[in-house]
Amino acid sequence: MNRALLSDHPSQNERLPVVVSVTDTNCHGFALPFSAGPRLPSFRFRRSPVRSSRTSTALPVYDNLNDLLSLGQHRIWKRMAVSWSGVLDFCSGSGDLAFLLSEKVGPNGKVIGLDFLKEQLSVASSRQKLKSKACYLNIEWVEGDATDLPFSDRHFDAITIGYGLRNVVDKYKAMEEMFRVLKAGSRVSIRDFNKSTNPVVSAVQELMIDNLVVPVASGFGLEDDYKYLKSSVRAFLTEDELENLALDVGFSNARYYEIGRSLMGNLVATR
Repeated sequence: MNRALLSDHPSQNERLPVVVSVTDTNCHGFALPFSAGPRLPSFRFRRSPVRSSRTSTALPVYDNLNDLLSLGQHRIWKRMAVSWSGVLDFCSGSGDLAFLLSEKVGPNGKVIGLDFLKEQLSVASSRQKLKSKACYLNIEWVEGDATDLPFSDRHFDAITIGYGLRNVVDKYKAMEEMFRVLKAGSRVSIRDFNKSTNPVVSAVQELMIDNLVVPVASGFGLEDDYKYLKSSVRAFLTEDELENLALDVGFSNARYYEIGRSLMGNLVATR
């Protein structure tokens, strides 16, 4: 299958060099080399809109569960995408990626955290008020529909999504909207579970969900929020389907990276 690929990325079997942003309390960052080879998977889940009745009392434990399951690796991985000045964090949830993005763009940049659930954004806003770094003031929380973004054309330097596209019903329309609001030459970075065509990888992934993710979630009282996960991964798009989706809506280049021993994946597409 012919695909348009990002010319500045290595082959899929190579380790992907990235930059980790490390910031001080004034949000002035410096860069350290970081190689994102195979490592423990990250976990950040959201319920689909039909399951959006979770209460605000349950939301604060999500980030703790993410850290516990991944030993903190999901926060390192998310830094792979942090390198822009005006960013939309799509399906932002309780804001953990938005806070990382704000540290990178600094107090003169702008981060928009968009989510379908008002309860999630309330938690994110509360967390923002408790944090001391000046750059966190540059985050704005917006309630909105992934398939009808409330922004003008060519508005953002970059878009990030952490485990959110899988739960959007009309993925084509959501990708079309991301293309519309991105500036020319800018990129979207989409991370989620990898729907592998390798039956061994799929079997390992389902064992992990059944024997690690759901039991740990149950310990936090969140079993109902996580038990649908396996079926949602089965219904998700494969590597080829995600790349083709991006190209079909107009992105000039699209490249998918398998990470976390192929249990996770990251699509990078350029407008």
